[in-house]
Amino acid sequence: MSTYDFGDHGRMDLSDGPPDLRTLMAAADRLTEALRAEYPGLAGWGESVQRELALSAEDGLPPNRGRIRTALEEVAIVASAGTGSLSFTRQLLHALGL
Repeated sequence: MSTYDFGDHGRMDLSDGPPDLRTLMAAADRLTEALRAEYPGLAGWGESVQRELALSAEDGLPPNRGRIRTALEEVAIVASAGTGSLSFTRQLLHALGL
């Protein structure tokens, strides 16, 4: 099991395999929380990721990877190294294989 430290935003444990939808949703929630604290103007991108994962949970289909990738890339362009925002963004990109 891998443990990722997100500074002031806590720790999140992810299994060696791909994380389940609930774990991805928790990471998206924490990304949005970090964005609201660090980059309020980017919080909408985090909310977009949350919406896509929630829709996936609702309809049982895989999440829209294109929309999620766009949102995460927009955050990655602006977020500074060492921030929780960038840490959660990188983790979600990795977990989703984007």
